[in-house]
Amino acid sequence: MYITRVTDKYPVGVREPLYVAEAPRHTVSLTINSDLFARAKALGINASRVAEDALVRELERRRNASLLAEIRHDVAAAEAYAAAHGSFADMMREHYSKADDDPV
Repeated sequence: MYITRVTDKYPVGVREPLYVAEAPRHTVSLTINSDLFARAKALGINASRVAEDALVRELERRRNASLLAEIRHDVAAAEAYAAAHGSFADMMREHYSKADDDPV
């Protein structure tokens, strides 16, 4: 089964492939500098493959930037929480040190 309509910009999980590599190829129209295309064709460069590779790299770059922004946001939220309420690690150390001091 292949995705025919994309609803999300990126896959849900980080480990999910960026796109379905086995999906059928689709004919599209691109506007490319005619001299550039002629020179590439003369050298035997597969423009479709180069375009696909460039799109994959750009999708990866944008997904990585999006993930990095999300991680930075989450770290800032965790730091703000720790500043207001103390760190979870400190609370756990305090809890267990009290438990060690209490005779059973």
